[in-house]
Amino acid sequence: MSRLDGRERWVFLGLAYALLATSATAAALTGTNGGDAEPSSWPLPWSFSGSSGGAVWPVLAVAAAVWVAPLAWLHPRRDRRRVLVVGHYLVLVALAGALTAAHAAFAVFAAIGYPLALALLPSRLVMAGVTVTAVVVVAAQAAPGDRAALLTVIAGVALPLAVAGWYVAAEHDKRRRLVVRLRAAMDENASLHARLLDQARHAGVRDERHRVAGELHDTLTQDLVALIRQLDAAAGATGEEAGRHLGQAATLARRGLAEARRSVNALRPGPLERSSLPEALERMAASWSRMSRVPLACEVTGWPVALSADLEATLFRVAQEALANVARHAEATRAALTLSYTDDLVLLDIRDDGAGFDPQAATDGFGLDGMRQRVRAAGGTLEIESQPGAGTAIAAAVPALPTARPVPPLPTAVPPSPADETMAGGGEDS
Repeated sequence: MSRLDGRERWVFLGLAYALLATSATAAALTGTNGGDAEPSSWPLPWSFSGSSGGAVWPVLAVAAAVWVAPLAWLHPRRDRRRVLVVGHYLVLVALAGALTAAHAAFAVFAAIGYPLALALLPSRLVMAGVTVTAVVVVAAQAAPGDRAALLTVIAGVALPLAVAGWYVAAEHDKRRRLVVRLRAAMDENASLHARLLDQARHAGVRDERHRVAGELHDTLTQDLVALIRQLDAAAGATGEEAGRHLGQAATLARRGLAEARRSVNALRPGPLERSSLPEALERMAASWSRMSRVPLACEVTGWPVALSADLEATLFRVAQEALANVARHAEATRAALTLSYTDDLVLLDIRDDGAGFDPQAATDGFGLDGMRQRVRAAGGTLEIESQPGAGTAIAAAVPALPTARPVPPLPTAVPPSPADETMAGGGEDS
């Protein structure tokens, strides 16, 4: 029951009694059957003669007053007790018709059937209730010679109105059910959307954790390993040699701090901010070769194009990790790095003649898995070929997605920067 039902039921009850009182007052003032009007001679249950109408309508008025009383109780229960409500409504209309037949003034009271049809009856019966009320009022006041006209009204107007009302109400109910289903679907979609957002948030958290882990592995871990090596070398050296190792250790510490800040802010690797990818790889290769004392042939083929920042960072980190693993584990005498630009792909190959390993063996570190995940996230592929005693070859291929920034021409000789002198730190696994 809505909040308005408590007031509406009293409004309808008061309206019924007001119309009944108005009709009774008019009937008492105007005399029997409204003065000049002739009594109805239709064979209806409420037909009365002109001589008896004046004596009958007070009794019928009292009966109507008693019958109207339950309206306040029926109105809030109209959805649960439809049969009782419809029956009460029909009896009330019949009483109104009988009163109208007894005295024309009660046509005013009979009009209560119209608002009650809207307030009490189910939606499919509203038009039928309005039609029944109209027919009863017309029939109660019709003269004997108006029989043909009355039949025309009933057959030509009332019946089509009732049918049309039923159809409109049926369509309304259908739309209402559709709206209910639509709201249910929207609620379900909202719940699904909330779950998807929650899953996306958790996936974003996992991806960010993985990114930070990869950045820390590619920067801090390798720098710390190289820093420890320099400090160990400085502990066993004297004089100028010890100072050189300590200077390189300080450089590694400063670079590690800068890379940590860069990783937290999700920025590009430092070497790529100062130069193109080929230049950054050649600088890193030269620095790595000096630090590891392993000859490294670095070659760039094809026409270099400026790639998107993510692709260049991916290739740089893969090369950095692969060379760090060579320095730490391979015990190689030679290595090679090739960067190839094709129409659709950019290829990165790192090869060495070192001890090799079993690529299918389980490892505890992050290096190989990190390289695979980086390349896969960039839409590329990574292949590792190695076996014990036969060296290792790592091939990464990513789509050539260019960016708008220009690439400077390759220099004939690339001098290493001071920050790149110690770029070749050690990886944790391979």
